[in-house]
This record gives sequence, C-alpha cells and structure tokens, in this order.
Amino acid sequence: MTIRVVVADDQELVRSGFAMILDAQEDIEVVAEVGDGAAAVEAVARHAPDVALLDIRMPVLDGIEACRTITARGACRTVMLTTFDSDEYVYEALHAGASGFLLKDVRRDDLVHAVRVVAAGESLLAPSVARRLIEEYTAATARPSVPALAADRLEVLTARERETLLHLGRGLSNAEIAAALVVSEHTVKSHVGNVLAKLGLRDRIQAVICAYETGMIAAGAGAAPTGAGAGAGAGAPSGVSPSGE
Repeated sequence: MTIRVVVADDQELVRSGFAMILDAQEDIEVVAEVGDGAAAVEAVARHAPDVALLDIRMPVLDGIEACRTITARGACRTVMLTTFDSDEYVYEALHAGASGFLLKDVRRDDLVHAVRVVAAGESLLAPSVARRLIEEYTAATARPSVPALAADRLEVLTARERETLLHLGRGLSNAEIAAALVVSEHTVKSHVGNVLAKLGLRDRIQAVICAYETGMIAAGAGAAPTGAGAGAGAGAPSGVSPSGE
C-alpha cells in the first residue's frame, strides 16, 4: 500500500527537499507541496492523504491551527516540523492532535521512518519522552487555555484498566507493565486498547496527557526507572504503537 503525503512548509527548499526524499521511496507518494497552513488544510481535503507534514510557523494559518483543523476533519495524521527545539511547540502540537514532532534537521532515514510509523497508526514520541514533556507541561500553572480533565472521566475504566493507565502515564513499556501486573504482554495490549477506546484517546501520548490532567499522576511524581520505555538513540524519533507495541 502506498502512503500518501502532503508536505507543508513556507521555505521552498525545505519543502522540496523533504518531498524529494519521500518520493524516492517505493511505498511513499507526495501528493501535494504547499507553502502555508491554509493551503495545507485545502490540500488534505482535496487529496485525502495518510500523513501531513506541517511546519509550525507558516503564513496565513500556522501549523498548529492547520493540524487542529486537519485532525478534527478526518483520518489524516499529522507530523509537526520545526527548527525550534522548544517544549512549548511540542505541547501545543500534541493538544492540537499531532501524532509526532520532528526538527527540520532530522536525518533522511528518520524522516522516512517517521512517515511510515505515523501512517501505521503509531506515534513518534517514546513513552519516557512523552512523560517528561507532559510532566513539565502540567506543572506549569500559566496555561489556562488547556482545561484539566475531570477525574470522573476515569469511572468507565475497570480497576485493572486504571492500573494500566497509571503505568502508561509513568512511561512504562508493555513488557514493564506486564511485569508489574504479573500478566502477559498480550493481556497488557488488550488493557491498553480498552483504555484508549473507553476514553476516546488516539494513542499512548494522549493516554499520558490524560493520566496527568485527570490527576491520576501528580506533576513531578511517578517517574519510571531510568531507561523505562526509552525509545531509539538520542536525536532519533521512536515509534510508539497506539496498542502499546
């Protein structure tokens, strides 16, 4: 199956460079290249791609707002691109519905990998990275634009599913959750799937956000052991399956 991609960046050389790299892959086709967020939204509506690569800072409509519109309208998944290594952009992108976040100096192979991971329904942040970002985010009191989730939202979960969400929020991998609950990894995958479905969450990243924003885990607490849930080597994005693989 061919992965259809829209590339949106206001810098033509960057945009064409990414498109050239992706188009060179047998399983990827760039269906549109655009230079602003509004054009990105229009291109996604016209071409129905699997993945949209969106620059954070674009004219007419910025990447965050474009991401929010795209994810609200359909099944296209988004990866945010920026030259700015700032947690603030990660937070905003995650809440807008992004499935990943890459710096523009990403390596060629990692860019291709990112598109394939997201197209497969996965996320680009390892659990440990997501935990660190969201912990810092929820600890910042000056963010009134993102209201806290009601704790009673978790009442739909069974006791074991709550335990699973707690461990997800701490950044544990499936193997580590299985060891903690003394069950098989297959059972953990089922629990993770149930948590996501019952809470209407897209992936593990949103599960981490939910665990913190409902107060299940207090900011600054609940960190996993060093290395738990760690992804690929430094600087390389890692795939995190929505089902917890």
